[in-house]
Amino acid sequence: MKEQVLVTGATGFVGRRLCQVLAERGWEVLAGVRAAGAVAPAESAGIRFVEIGNLEDNANRTPLLAGCRAVVHLAGRVHVMRDSAADPLAQYLATNTEATRKLAEAAAQAGVRRFILVSTIKVSGEGSPTSGVAADGGRIWPEDMPMAPEGPYAVSKARAEEALVDVCRRTGMEFVVIRPPLIYGPGGRANFLSLLRLVDRGLPLPLARLDNRRSLLGVGNLADFIGCCLDHSTAANQIFQVADREAFSTPGLIRALALALGRPARLFPFPAALFKAGLIALGRRPVWDRLAGSLTVDPGKAEALLGWRPPVAFADELAATATWYRQPAARGGE
Repeated sequence: MKEQVLVTGATGFVGRRLCQVLAERGWEVLAGVRAAGAVAPAESAGIRFVEIGNLEDNANRTPLLAGCRAVVHLAGRVHVMRDSAADPLAQYLATNTEATRKLAEAAAQAGVRRFILVSTIKVSGEGSPTSGVAADGGRIWPEDMPMAPEGPYAVSKARAEEALVDVCRRTGMEFVVIRPPLIYGPGGRANFLSLLRLVDRGLPLPLARLDNRRSLLGVGNLADFIGCCLDHSTAANQIFQVADREAFSTPGLIRALALALGRPARLFPFPAALFKAGLIALGRRPVWDRLAGSLTVDPGKAEALLGWRPPVAFADELAATATWYRQPAARGGE
């Protein structure tokens, strides 16, 4: 008999890919959707859609979780650059922290053995870490770096991690926390999609002199790693950073995107200090941070403890992303 796993956020970018991967690996996947009629992952053997409602409410979900061996919690309020909520922190805490706590409590009561939370590398902070040096001389986020979240989204995810660990320590349920950097792949949106559009439009970009380094994570690699964490006994009660094998500068990433899209990479040199000052004057400091900041994570723990290495090459995931991007219907007609 197949073992069951509940995946929340099953209609999302990561959830769709994960449900397929887990079904292919022999799991009976309960694909959690907020409401009946939601756009769900493509049906296939091993995937059953279940309505879980709004995770912020106080509904008793223990019966739904009865018989599940594991939960993978992807659902949450994602990071947005221009938040219109009256109290962003309160909204993030309700959706990302308290909902996680309630689901974890219900899972423990139902006898779930392992709860996997997909968090974010942002819980470690946005600035330069205090230890670790990458091969190119830049800073690298070490596995054991203390949390230093900045902003409502990161704070809510850090507190969600703490809430999960608290529940697991009280109940004996196992936890796994995964902190990915920027996730890309077919169906991805947010910053990566914005960069795709810029490159596809062929606009000249004054970014040739940027010399930053950023880790990325393909959605296929994240799904594979989650599957590994579900099966591997050594993953219990661990926190992992995970990333692709390669890190890129912003100009290097733009060149790779241009190649995948069959477009020229229109980069030209411009003094970084002037570019930064101009964006700050326009109130766009976050844009500078995304384009010029460095964030290189150390995923060595995943290999050391689990023997895991990213199975999907960057070029292959990027080619699949470019193919998806060329299908207007797949990205809402953009």
